[in-house]
Amino acid sequence: MSEENKAVARRFLEIFSDGNTDGLDEIVAADVVDHDPYNPHADEGLEGAKKTIAMYREAFPDLNFEIEFQVAEGDMVATHWAGTGTHEGALMGVEPTGVKATTVGIGVDRIENGKVVETWNSWDVLGLMQKIGAIPQPEGAQA
Repeated sequence: MSEENKAVARRFLEIFSDGNTDGLDEIVAADVVDHDPYNPHADEGLEGAKKTIAMYREAFPDLNFEIEFQVAEGDMVATHWAGTGTHEGALMGVEPTGVKATTVGIGVDRIENGKVVETWNSWDVLGLMQKIGAIPQPEGAQA
């Protein structure tokens, strides 16, 4: 079961990367619970997931996710990922900068019957905002 669950988590990031949310219905429960505090659509279930993908793809049209590694146990899958894209649209009130940036994060998905039913995400929001110039970087910090 672990390999099947890892495949579901991988498929979610593939859909996020290509921006075509049609396939989400197959792998995300309609009432999925999202625990990402930075996601303005977290409490909107499957439709919120689609809005979130559209929001980030609008801000970073070339957004692509790479999976660094995955660990699965029971119904849980932890995925360490890196997302790279060029900031070409507004994001969280930050106008486009044209900066290509990479951020990293970890997602933990609980999967039942082949669908994500609950998800937790922790990612480097501060680092991304610094890279696109929304927040100044500390002196001596590397981009």
